[in-house]
Amino acid sequence: MTNRSYFAPTGGHPPQTDLLTDRAVFTEAYAVIPKGTMRDIVTSFLPHWTGTRLWVLARPLSGFAETFSQYIMEVQPGGGSDHPEADAGAEAGIFVVEGGITITLDGATQTLAEGGYAWLPPGSGWTLHNTGDAVARFHWIRKRYQAVDGIAVPAAVFTSDAEVAPTVMPDTNGAWATTRFVDPNDLGHDMHVTIVTFQPGGVIPFLETHVMEHGLYVLEGKAVYRLNSDWVEVEAGDFMWLRAFCPQACYAGGPGPFRYLLYKDVNRHAAL
Repeated sequence: MTNRSYFAPTGGHPPQTDLLTDRAVFTEAYAVIPKGTMRDIVTSFLPHWTGTRLWVLARPLSGFAETFSQYIMEVQPGGGSDHPEADAGAEAGIFVVEGGITITLDGATQTLAEGGYAWLPPGSGWTLHNTGDAVARFHWIRKRYQAVDGIAVPAAVFTSDAEVAPTVMPDTNGAWATTRFVDPNDLGHDMHVTIVTFQPGGVIPFLETHVMEHGLYVLEGKAVYRLNSDWVEVEAGDFMWLRAFCPQACYAGGPGPFRYLLYKDVNRHAAL
């Protein structure tokens, strides 16, 4: 899979002549954060990071989605961190949408270009820097890892969109496929980050209603998404945040593929 396009926000500020109307919505079941809301005014900074700002797309909220946070990080050339993660129990999923980054883990370096993905175990002491000459932008998904007696914590994963062959969903004639960065049968993993691809006209032909929480960031294309009882239009750069059991489906609108980065929590007992 080559020549892919991944939308990345650049900030800025709209002119006073723009209309106020937008597609942002927050409900008891889902939220839509459209790309037009990702402006300079809502960026933040993190301790121990240099040359870096971020957009916070999701964070645990009582009564809503509770398992994960998701950021879009923007790191200037020479920026980064020797102490990126303050929580020793947190695992990380990182997906690069623009530029490149270098991750150091156990004394070895890994360079991720656009489309590159890394899963980093909790407490692994990784570092991250932008060693290139262009701005780097990437998604950073954080979850508190749930250890299980008798199941080892998996080793770090470094791969990319280009390296993983998509798995075509059954009975879809290739219209719906999922790029899986880790083996779905590996119970060491308690979260999955994948890329879902719909060809023009492809659909989720039923209302998915399930316990997994979701973060969905649209990388490419556009679609009409069913969220709970509403149909909403989404396009590249938009983020959807779904709590458990929110009904969901979609129609891909074309003219090109509709692709999104998807988070979900998996493979663990429900807390009682």
